Amino acid sequence: MNKRQTIAAAALAMALTTAVTAPVQAAGKEKCYGIAAAGQNDCGNLAGTHSCAGQSTVDKDPGEWKLVAKGSCETMGGMLKAEAKERYEAAKKKG
Repeated sequence: MNKRQTIAAAALAMALTTAVTAPVQAAGKEKCYGIAAAGQNDCGNLAGTHSCAGQSTVDKDPGEWKLVAKGSCETMGGMLKAEAKERYEAAKKKG
């Protein structure tokens, strides 16, 4: 194998390892809404105004989430998705 093939093989192995371990890391975790500090959310929000991590603009926005250990969300003062979505829809109706 030449150097270019070795690098390509290593990159492929790393990509496959990441793809396989990502779901394992998420096992035992749940999305917890309303606990993320500004810029510390894990991904897109309920409003659909962004789809990336680190884009929340206010602390503890009820539409933003972080992955936490399963069962710990509510003790941290957060909400699971069903409750967060319900609150989001109610707030949208108000105005």
